[in-house]
Amino acid sequence: MSGGQLMREIGRSGVTASAVGLGTWAIGGWMWGGTDEKESIAAIQASLDAGVTLIDTAPAYGLGRSEEIVGNALTGRRDKAVIATKCGLVWHTEKGRHFFDQDGKPVHRYLGRDAILYEVEQSLRRLGTDYIDLYITHWQDPTTPIEEAMRALEDLRASGKVRAIGASNVSPAELETYVAVGGLDAIQERFSMIDREIETDLLPLTTANGIAVLSYSSLALGLLSGMIGPDRIFSGDDQRRDHPRFSVSNREKAAAFASSIRPVADKHGASIAQTVIAWTLSQPGVTFALCGARNPAQALDNARAGTIRLDADDRSAIDAAISAKLTDMDR
Repeated sequence: MSGGQLMREIGRSGVTASAVGLGTWAIGGWMWGGTDEKESIAAIQASLDAGVTLIDTAPAYGLGRSEEIVGNALTGRRDKAVIATKCGLVWHTEKGRHFFDQDGKPVHRYLGRDAILYEVEQSLRRLGTDYIDLYITHWQDPTTPIEEAMRALEDLRASGKVRAIGASNVSPAELETYVAVGGLDAIQERFSMIDREIETDLLPLTTANGIAVLSYSSLALGLLSGMIGPDRIFSGDDQRRDHPRFSVSNREKAAAFASSIRPVADKHGASIAQTVIAWTLSQPGVTFALCGARNPAQALDNARAGTIRLDADDRSAIDAAISAKLTDMDR
């Protein structure tokens, strides 16, 4: 069954966005073999035209490049988008904990008040806007109390620069602290048919507290898209090149899974990727699914998933295929 674009609220913030969101990590180029700005802008605009309002980005995606591209794409169309961006991965200071190097620059995990207030201004400038719909702590900083970070974020909300507050890549203990402090609207976590840990350790807490969940890597970096066969070659700095998850054995299992759910996809006139995204959005506690796209065709394919409504029989068939074909994958 198909319907209009599925819309959902970000926690209790009053901010509503499309359940399918456009993830722009790849658009930043880093770890994805570079970027084509013209195609990326077209992908963002195609998403908006198809009713996808949630656009997720971060300063760390190309050291500001992704945010700049999003900002350029939204010129004259800011009111059509719900922008989610992040803070906490910094390269303007060496405070906090070193995390990785990008383009020769050390990037640290740091969520001190000084950095959050600095970062938000940089993001607003790059995005060409005066407010951020959802502001997320990207990775948690063991050197800064969560209470300090949340006070800074709440001050930004009070000033109107931020409409909703989120956290990403949290442990259960960290989420419990966020909940105790109060004011958290969303978390963003890895979740897919083969990454389901949050079902037992995070979703019970988010569900009990009205916190939205944004899944990332919903297609497992494309492994579950039905488009990556055993013969695919990854080149350059593409992170999948040496990733155990993309072994030939895993890709063969993914291809067998895609064949198994083809009848469900055909029933809805959908692609395998659209069916997987629709399944993700049908899981209890999962509010939004972020899906990457680097050109208009990919963006429109993802957007279509937000119009698919799986019934109980569809979900049962897909669950059976997951159990039969996607177990014992290399990690």
